[in-house]
Amino acid sequence: MARGLTWADAEEIAGRLLAARPDVHPLQVCFTDLHAWILALDDFDDASHASNEAVLEAIQMAWLEQYEESQENTP
Repeated sequence: MARGLTWADAEEIAGRLLAARPDVHPLQVCFTDLHAWILALDDFDDASHASNEAVLEAIQMAWLEQYEESQENTP
């Protein structure tokens, strides 16, 4: 059985957020919204209380990197 996403999967979560919200700049998202959006991902399977500011920041920074790369590749 495939394992669901956990808080440790920052890069994968970032990619899913970028796909779900391509027009949202990651730095404009507050951590409470980011937390809720991650919990709402279809294959996210970790405890909501297992995150913290450092975890959310790591996901946000991974998302920012992927967002910036996608903007560079947009004509």
